[in-house]
Amino acid sequence: MAIGSAMASAETLADAMISAYKNSNLLEQNRATLRAADENVAQAVAALRPVVQWTADYGWSKSEGVSSSTGREVTTEGSSASTALSASITLFDFGRNRLTVSSQKEAVLATRETLRSIEQQVLLATVQAYSDVKSAQEQVSINQNSVRVLQEELNATNDRFDVGEVTRTDVSLAEAQLASAKASLVSAQGSLVTAREDYKAATGHYPGQLAPLPKAPNLPKSRDEAASTAQRNHPSIKSLQHSVTISEIAIQSAKANKLPEVTGSLSLSNDEGGYVGQSASIGLSQTLYSGGALDSAYRQAVANRDSARAELRQEAVDVAQAVLSSYSSIDVYRAQIRSYDEQIRAANVAYDGVKEEATLGARTTLDVLDAEQDLLDARASRITAEADLQVAYYQLLSNMGLLTVENLKLGIPTYDPAAYYNVVHNAPLTSIRGEKLDRVLKAIGQK
Repeated sequence: MAIGSAMASAETLADAMISAYKNSNLLEQNRATLRAADENVAQAVAALRPVVQWTADYGWSKSEGVSSSTGREVTTEGSSASTALSASITLFDFGRNRLTVSSQKEAVLATRETLRSIEQQVLLATVQAYSDVKSAQEQVSINQNSVRVLQEELNATNDRFDVGEVTRTDVSLAEAQLASAKASLVSAQGSLVTAREDYKAATGHYPGQLAPLPKAPNLPKSRDEAASTAQRNHPSIKSLQHSVTISEIAIQSAKANKLPEVTGSLSLSNDEGGYVGQSASIGLSQTLYSGGALDSAYRQAVANRDSARAELRQEAVDVAQAVLSSYSSIDVYRAQIRSYDEQIRAANVAYDGVKEEATLGARTTLDVLDAEQDLLDARASRITAEADLQVAYYQLLSNMGLLTVENLKLGIPTYDPAAYYNVVHNAPLTSIRGEKLDRVLKAIGQK
């Protein structure tokens, strides 16, 4: 019952990932970046609407001089005041502003994919940290056991030396092996300290008792399935797809910049003397010559589009390569673990046999120490391979674009990247939709 209670209270890998998701400053940073991108859409939408301004002026003046007609000194003093209200709007710009809105919407979608990529990085770093701590703890444990066994071996060798069964050389060999084991233990303990710090950086707290590494998550059945899923779902590919669309919109905008623009304005003014002024105007303007700047901007937009397309194609190649590499790594680590299991079994039998033969004088102390070291090396290698296999599972999911809280079904509320956008993308006045915005900010933990 005590063992079962301890296992129930141990922190699992899922617990660690939940903690990382909740406490990651990197995620908070990129969520704020996404909200800033949402506001770019609102500002682009606002550019399609009228701009209304008011102004108020007050002036005072005083002048002194000599009248040319009377020759007397004359002082003139006065003040003036006026208020004005004006409104201006772009009536027609051949779609330039609307292209800007479309471009900013694509930028929001690209930023959402960047946030998803950051989420994957955070979770994968947590898996790495969890596996490193588990591996380091087990390495410390087997090194502690090795030191204990070698200390017993040294004691036994000293006893045999006292009765003349072995030489001083055998004692020295046992002492050297024990010193080496102690050095390995110190190194393993240092690695554990480092792993604990990495764990804290990933999750926000130091590890307590950790549960065993879990079974493999749901993985694709074939390399082709993994590669196909990655091409459809990987955040870097989807982000670059939106970047290509942005570059294509930029070409249309460069063309539209050569076309005219129609603007309208209204104004109402009231001077101190009671004079009221009203005016309205419609303006038409077009750039006829800009020294080649507009043509250069168009050519630059085309070049940027070609660059974005090439980057997308290369990213697809890189993602496919990463997926296949991760898939192969899993097969390699599994094969290594099977081999290490066989090696451990054989090394354990060999160690017991050599140790027994040494008591009968058929083996030397060096043979016993070598056999013990072979067994230790096999166990240490298996621990490392098991940790590497665990990371490889989630590395494959990451390379497929599936390493997210939602896909892993961790059972916690997740950040909704569209919630803030849905409130602000139409550029509402704060006084009109302020309460709804406050609720959204509170829901995502920003107020």
